[in-house]
Amino acid sequence: MAETDGDSPYNDSEYTLKIEAQGVVKEIAYAVEFVEISSSIPPTNHLVHLNLHTKDNQKYCVSLSDQGFRIVGNDFDKIDDLVTSRYFETIYSLLDHVSPEYRNSFGDALLSRLQSLKDQQVQSETEILN
Repeated sequence: MAETDGDSPYNDSEYTLKIEAQGVVKEIAYAVEFVEISSSIPPTNHLVHLNLHTKDNQKYCVSLSDQGFRIVGNDFDKIDDLVTSRYFETIYSLLDHVSPEYRNSFGDALLSRLQSLKDQQVQSETEILN
């Protein structure tokens, strides 16, 4: 992990959460309509918020904390006091819970990757035989 100093705008916990949130955005982009780190809700030492639009056409505000991922609102940049959802250890388990289309996208991506690996293996074997 990168070192932080007193001049850094982030302390270690906030910096780590923000880096994790950036990774989440990259990792799940293929399986959702839209995902971003909220620019309206500034990160704190213990929370980073994501705006998430699923392929099921649902919008969520998701918090990332040391406890995990949790839906905190039913629209972008919105924290609802009435939303009392459970924490999920990973963004994948949260998506699996709320988005059937995520499950389809994940399965399709897995099948595509497996087919690609198979094609590479066949190509390598063909090159060896020729």
